[in-house]
Amino acid sequence: MSNSNQKRFFEHNKSSSKEPTALCDPKFIQTLKSKKPTKLEKQKINYDPIQIVLTASIIIFLSVSIFYILGTLSMIAMGIGGVLSVYHMFSARPTLISKNKGGRKAPSILLLVLVGSPFLIGGLVAYEGTILLESPARIILLWAMTISFWTTMLFVPMSVLSKHRESLQPPLNKFLKVSVIIPAYNEEKVIRSTLESMIETRYPQKEIIFVDDGSTDRTLDIARQFKNEIIVLHKENGGKASALNYGLVYAKGEIIAVVDADTIIGRNSLKEIVKGFENNKDVVAVAGNIKVRNRVNWITKCQALEYLVGIQVVRRAFDTFGSITVVPGALGAFKKQFVEGVGSYEKETIVEDFDQTIKLLKTGLITQGSVKAVAFTEAPETLNDFVKQRKRWYRGNIQVLKKHSDALTNPRFGNLQKLALPYLFLGMIVTPIIGFVSLANVIFGVLSGDALWVLEAAGIFTVVHILMSALAIRIDGEDPKLLLYSGFLLFGFKQIIDFLLLKAMFEHLTGKKAIWTSAKRIGV
Repeated sequence: MSNSNQKRFFEHNKSSSKEPTALCDPKFIQTLKSKKPTKLEKQKINYDPIQIVLTASIIIFLSVSIFYILGTLSMIAMGIGGVLSVYHMFSARPTLISKNKGGRKAPSILLLVLVGSPFLIGGLVAYEGTILLESPARIILLWAMTISFWTTMLFVPMSVLSKHRESLQPPLNKFLKVSVIIPAYNEEKVIRSTLESMIETRYPQKEIIFVDDGSTDRTLDIARQFKNEIIVLHKENGGKASALNYGLVYAKGEIIAVVDADTIIGRNSLKEIVKGFENNKDVVAVAGNIKVRNRVNWITKCQALEYLVGIQVVRRAFDTFGSITVVPGALGAFKKQFVEGVGSYEKETIVEDFDQTIKLLKTGLITQGSVKAVAFTEAPETLNDFVKQRKRWYRGNIQVLKKHSDALTNPRFGNLQKLALPYLFLGMIVTPIIGFVSLANVIFGVLSGDALWVLEAAGIFTVVHILMSALAIRIDGEDPKLLLYSGFLLFGFKQIIDFLLLKAMFEHLTGKKAIWTSAKRIGV
């Protein structure tokens, strides 16, 4: 790990440096149980004026700018998104549990409205009498505005609510036994740091199970150097899913935590992730907060900001609905009894974490996230490696959507059917199309004499996105310099993502086999 990355990692963990190193020290356990936030700490947790200002700025700017700059049609598009936001806010019942009640099978209201919006907007544009050549640009941009307003007005308030709820979590009263499974294949460059960080993690009731999946390099030899502190298993190469299943056989904990071989977790991360299970008996899985640790160039810094906005805004919103759709392999935890109940990890897809999470959500129980359970992962540093990583992710995501497509139309699956899967469908299929078509329509609109309107619309999207990035950075207490890369998430980085999503869809439709592709390890 480079000096700058070491500094970032240890600064994150410095608050724990004064705790006793003996994990089973009774005084240490008692301290964790009895520690309560001071009055000042409570104030810091529950009240952040900058967070409030940013949240208000996003909502006010979006509402006022659309009303005064873009006119009646924009207000209608905004209204559609607003109604959807209010509908989903009121549907977030406190229990969050699906009642498994059947009903007429049909797509969710969200999916129907957002997919049908361009036809409604197209009719309104025609009724308004807009010049025919201008209509396509306006229709597409108004469609994008509908989706943007819905996501902003729903996700921003919900993310702040999730932050508030997590700040109120009490200290652990009981340390459930946690079995940490670390699958690895040819990870000699990173595995030592991963195992060292796991051993140093401050949690008294943990067992570390390392599973070597037939590595051909020195991965197993390095792991065996820690055999007095961890369980070292070795098997023939069969893929990550088979390695996880192999580790499950030996796991004795009530909670199963999964950590990738290139991940360094925070010293308090296990303690924080277990809180999610203790405070709600219906929680079946908890996702950790994944951060990029090798921020060395524009592509890794864009990924760092992408993760940050995705976790602190989008995932936090889904946390309030109890339906986080991906408990990541980098750091995620599950109740063992439910993992065994829905069946082992499957090789049917190449994104086993996504598939397993959807299987658990279909039981009707809750998946949530812990932003305090931090894990530092290694991101691809070159465009070629980035493409390899995302190719696997996006082809695998399409496999999972197809496999669980029954949940898109079955109301018995609750928020999974009503919100989570439609949003994934929207993000993986509709949004990339809108992205490229909107960019083309901005150019077309400018050339066809509608420059002011389309540039105003593009400006609104840009400002709102920058403000949302700033909010995510503030919520997480991250490096403010990341905000400098927020423009790339709209222009440049986003187009790469959209292209790879559409390419994955094309390959799926043409029957090209999905294979495991991954970035090479750097060993930062």
